[in-house]
Amino acid sequence: MRLLLIQGANMEYLGRRQPELYGTTTAKELDAALRRHAKGLGVDLEILYTNTEGEAVSAIYRADRDKIDGVLFNPAGFLHAGHALRDCLRSISAPAIEIHITNIEKRGYGSVTAEAAIGMIAGFGVDSYVLALEAMVTRLRRTAKA
Repeated sequence: MRLLLIQGANMEYLGRRQPELYGTTTAKELDAALRRHAKGLGVDLEILYTNTEGEAVSAIYRADRDKIDGVLFNPAGFLHAGHALRDCLRSISAPAIEIHITNIEKRGYGSVTAEAAIGMIAGFGVDSYVLALEAMVTRLRRTAKA
């Protein structure tokens, strides 16, 4: 099973940017933890950080052409106006799960990309990523048995 995680605008500064909201876990620490967890689940996880929406779109289309099984994504700064990302996610065959460290609804934010996802996990700090990874693997394994 192969998954792609897209980390949107500003996520490369995780652990340094607004730790009162996003915690102190760095991007490098999160990546290492997610790769370990993915390995334990028997999953190959590719992670891309980008501050450019077009780069995220291109990576997702490439992954779709390569028959990726699922996409995990934190649109981060793209959640406000990520219409191209939303349209891209609508176009691919793989399911996608949107991830947020904070509860964006509680903070008064809506996501333009959420409607293209099969679900959203938000508000559990960096554990949101682990929950999303597990949810995607469960969904894909259930679908494969059907």
